[in-house]
Amino acid sequence: MAAGGISVLLLAAIAVGAAIGHVLPQQGAWLGEQVDLTLLLLIGLLFFGVRFDALARALGHLRFIALALLANFVLVPCIGWGIARAILPDHPLFMVGLVIYFMSPCTDWFLGFTRLARGNVALGTALIPINMVLQLLLYPLYLHLVTRHVVPVDGGVIGTTLLQWFLLPLAVAMTAHQALRALLGPACFERLLARVDAVTPWVIALLVAEIFAANVETLLAQRGMLGWLLLAVLLFFIATFMLGELLGRLAHLEHPEHALLTMTMAARNAPLMLAVTMAALPGQPLVHAAIIIGMLLEFPHLTLLRHLLLRDPARCLRPAAAG
Repeated sequence: MAAGGISVLLLAAIAVGAAIGHVLPQQGAWLGEQVDLTLLLLIGLLFFGVRFDALARALGHLRFIALALLANFVLVPCIGWGIARAILPDHPLFMVGLVIYFMSPCTDWFLGFTRLARGNVALGTALIPINMVLQLLLYPLYLHLVTRHVVPVDGGVIGTTLLQWFLLPLAVAMTAHQALRALLGPACFERLLARVDAVTPWVIALLVAEIFAANVETLLAQRGMLGWLLLAVLLFFIATFMLGELLGRLAHLEHPEHALLTMTMAARNAPLMLAVTMAALPGQPLVHAAIIIGMLLEFPHLTLLRHLLLRDPARCLRPAAAG
């Protein structure tokens, strides 16, 4: 599905879910009761599509991997936290949701934009499992830091949630991934992965519709915050782009690695973060809505980044640096 199509799909899911919840509250409540099943389906699809065998490609690019990890798990979360604190100091639940959205790098669709920007897709594939494992391991720490005095969080509950909802499904998905790859053969299995990738946005849209259907009155009461949320996301994207340009120059990255670094810093892992947060912080629709709002601007932004990265044809055609 094209980037613009995903944004339209999410907007449609918000509108349909809100309409059902407002006009047919009983049906909206029923949709809310299906959230757990949809979450499990989404988690399974996300984990099943991760290609852990790509990790071997990272061994020859340790310098770049270290730079990307520093950016994605230290610098970018700090930028996101600062922007959310500055824009939404009086709305802590929205602030928590935005920080959660900002703190985790994408593990799927950023590769498509990297390819369009003539970036290093092979190295990007190696980043995916690293990013996914690290963000799940760091999630309890990040959550503790951003939810202090805002949302009561039990550390033991978070650990149990991650184990039951994510680490065990991750192990099952990895096992199924490897077994089906061996059973179907590489070519057929890649077609299966393509179908999984195509279905995932629709499952995300279903989850979004369920959230808005079950919580429409609470969310409508906060509709005036939409502009502030979008402003915070816009500022975040501008700041991460500038950081990517600075790091690319300081590290003397050639275009393929520069494009990959820019895209991995810009794209956020909203689907997984939404799933994790709904399991870890149930009954917090404002936190969940902030994560969803972030996705609305993300795809147009990634499309714009692709054009910015290709604005210098000569630089794009230079070969990548070794190692």
